[in-house]
Amino acid sequence: MTEAATGGERYIPFEERDGETSTVYFTRDLSAEGLRRAFERVGGNITGKVAIKLHTGEPDGPNIIPRPWVQALIEEKLPDATIVETNAYYEGGRYTTEQHRETIATNGWTFAPVDIMDEEGTAEIPVAGGKWFDHMTVGSHMLNYDSMLVLTHFKGHAMGGFGGSNKNIGIGCADGRIGKRDIHTRPGGGQWSIDREELHERFSESAKATCDYFGQGITFVNVLRNMSVSCDCEGTAAAPVVTPNVGILASTDIVAIDAASVDLVYAMSAEDNHDLVERIETRHGHRQISYMHELGMGNWRYELVDIDNGDAVIQPADAVEGVVPFEA
Repeated sequence: MTEAATGGERYIPFEERDGETSTVYFTRDLSAEGLRRAFERVGGNITGKVAIKLHTGEPDGPNIIPRPWVQALIEEKLPDATIVETNAYYEGGRYTTEQHRETIATNGWTFAPVDIMDEEGTAEIPVAGGKWFDHMTVGSHMLNYDSMLVLTHFKGHAMGGFGGSNKNIGIGCADGRIGKRDIHTRPGGGQWSIDREELHERFSESAKATCDYFGQGITFVNVLRNMSVSCDCEGTAAAPVVTPNVGILASTDIVAIDAASVDLVYAMSAEDNHDLVERIETRHGHRQISYMHELGMGNWRYELVDIDNGDAVIQPADAVEGVVPFEA
């Protein structure tokens, strides 16, 4: 019988991690210019027909990546790119394609094409080395793209503990009826009957399928801003933000960028990070990082390169030094 690991509530400090290192770029510049500069460091293989996978949000969601930043990036660097999404697994503003398109318009994603990838059905892509899946069901349109920018609003999550690049594609590329069901629902159980370590392992395997599909043609940017403990799928019902804004990370390594994002949160003072740390640990969210590492998706060790200061290699504590309490 397949069983999930345990221990996902425990934060594994950097010095306890093994293996090679990857590069993660960092800027404190939370602006369209900062996003452009971060992308430029990791976007060399984003060519051909380009998909930008981001969370377009529930209606009027307050914490999503600012649309003008994304618009400027597309206009300056990716003029022919398409924003991609899939329908949700829960009733709401993104459950059907028709509802989803209404929400996309409400939220202002009107400056570029938006492809709901499961609008016309599904496709299966292999999961190499998984223990829960040998394939993942994704929106069929995903196979129309040559490369993918995974543009992620890093934040907490009600079930995942945190939502980074791994969740963005692990849940976000799975189609709304089959793939997401297979990740979340145990046969004979309730809709959300799979949780904690097993859930994290399942959507990490899904993310691996997408990473493997694109190969070198996938890259990752995490925006550490408006980090509610709630995901953007909770829309206007999201918990108020109390964690300070930090900056933008970029890497070609999905494990390294999510590990660095978590490390930046943990490098803050307890007063600043308490709510988000509690959310990650109570949902056993650290299993995301350790399982991605076990699957060979990348390195959980990294060098953090400060592009604001001559590409100096810094520590997470340096990156969060001087952060100020969040203000709406």
